[in-house]
Amino acid sequence: MSVQAALFPRRGGREVLEAPDAELWIDRDFLAPADAAQWMVRLRDGLPWRQEEIRMYGKVHPVPRLSCWLGEDGHTYRYSGIEHHPEPWGAAAPLLEKLQATTGGRFNSALANLYRSGADSVGWHADDERELGPRPVIASLSLGGTRRFIMRHRASRQKLEISLTAGSLLWMGGETQRHWEHTIPRTKRLVEPRINLTFRWVFGA
Repeated sequence: MSVQAALFPRRGGREVLEAPDAELWIDRDFLAPADAAQWMVRLRDGLPWRQEEIRMYGKVHPVPRLSCWLGEDGHTYRYSGIEHHPEPWGAAAPLLEKLQATTGGRFNSALANLYRSGADSVGWHADDERELGPRPVIASLSLGGTRRFIMRHRASRQKLEISLTAGSLLWMGGETQRHWEHTIPRTKRLVEPRINLTFRWVFGA
């Protein structure tokens, strides 16, 4: 059963999301609307986007979104058989600085995804790769069009659905990646292009 994420009262602009085995909160006003719109254009035009390919059942398929791995030299990231070598922070550097100053978290990398239309998506997965450590913190910043973000508990199969709006920051910490998977599903509805940056700390070089 899928339900809308239940919210506790705000704590300094953050809405804590009630979910078992998870540490979740969202700040829907992390970026003001005008700032979010400017960042959408700046990153869309300023990052070296590429379309990766993934091999499944002996066939090569284009990944249904564009991506760009940002970070410090040497922090290579591997998932779904794809090895990402970091691009310089460049245009995204001020967002990293704001994120760390606002949350107190530390991040050295980010995966940027560009969803060009409702046909672009990401399947069920958890950000639980070895390079992220046993209790990774994922800070997910959304720009552009609103998309459905669905989480599913690995054991109970409980689902939570969150609408990720422009300028919102979703924080996933603690045991979240161990117990929950998430997806951005395809939609036939007309949606605006969306950029999502998931900031994280990658261990080792």
